[in-house]
Amino acid sequence: MQFIDLKAQRERLGSKIDDALLKVVNHGKYIMGPEVTEFEGMLKEFSGAKNAISCSNGTDAITMPLMAKGIGRGDAVFVPSFTFAATAEVVALAGATPIFVDVDSKTFNLDDESLKAGLSLAKEEGLMAKAVIPVGLFGQPADIDAIKEISDEESMFIIDDAAQSFGGTYKGRKVGTLGDATSTSFFPAKPLGCYGDGGAVFTDDDELADIIRSIRVHGKGDHKYDNVRIGLNARLDTIQAAILIEKIKIFPDELEKRQVIASLYNNALREVVGVPNLGNDVTSAWAQYTIVAEDRSAIQEKLNNAKIPNVVYYPLPLHQQTAYRHYPIVGGKLKTCEYLAQHVMSLPMHPYLSPEDQEKVIEAFL
Repeated sequence: MQFIDLKAQRERLGSKIDDALLKVVNHGKYIMGPEVTEFEGMLKEFSGAKNAISCSNGTDAITMPLMAKGIGRGDAVFVPSFTFAATAEVVALAGATPIFVDVDSKTFNLDDESLKAGLSLAKEEGLMAKAVIPVGLFGQPADIDAIKEISDEESMFIIDDAAQSFGGTYKGRKVGTLGDATSTSFFPAKPLGCYGDGGAVFTDDDELADIIRSIRVHGKGDHKYDNVRIGLNARLDTIQAAILIEKIKIFPDELEKRQVIASLYNNALREVVGVPNLGNDVTSAWAQYTIVAEDRSAIQEKLNNAKIPNVVYYPLPLHQQTAYRHYPIVGGKLKTCEYLAQHVMSLPMHPYLSPEDQEKVIEAFL
């Protein structure tokens, strides 16, 4: 049994991937080739966003909007502590100060009351509140409307970190259209993943999109030898775009299959452990199926004995990690983040999980 079965997806796509790769190899436009433009068009159509800018990875996809808005020293950017390091890492690299806020105990996403407290903390620290980066953790979009209501009062910029939630929806809107900018990742294990690193930025702001396209290629102006700003080398390889073109064609079907698997897990396990709790009018991309267990080690032992793969995301919240301990923390202690780090675990989740394998997972709990 595989935790994430990329081999089964590869078998489904078969010669389509082979043909796509060979096409790029033969035309030789390995950087910013025609497949990149084609894939960006498919991203726009899928998400409904006005602009989709592909890039080298999900970390650069968060970095470039921060750079485009000139966020840096003396600025505060609010991030949840229960997430992968990249969300806060890019803030520190920009020279700004990440302020760690708590998450909601049901959705695991940024808690709006903690964000409000974070604004007061920023003022105490002498920082300007400039941006917030909510994370759609494990596939569920963050409560953007609640966050926007708070951010609008301070004229803060919202970067929706959708590395795990691309493919989800929020109140009838697709991820990619929720924040001022949205970032996502095409890391192989993501719901829509390539065969290496890749990412994208979405925005309806044409001016912002133009700046991000410039930053993506070393800050270029009208041509590559007139660099009008400091930039990055953050292009998506043509080969990865070619792979993603084939994968996005089956993405809607895979999302439906993920939902079926999640529903079966929920129905079977809700009386045994804490199952995922989706917010109102929200659909998840189900990047992971993550439960809350009071005695996690005992369940892990059962699963391991049955040779069922399982993973703990994230065993240490960011504010407790060595590189981030000196940054401001709302309330001095983030109780929910710290609790979840000790009690969550993720079960096998992918569109090709067989009913027999899923039943084996469920039986290990009963």
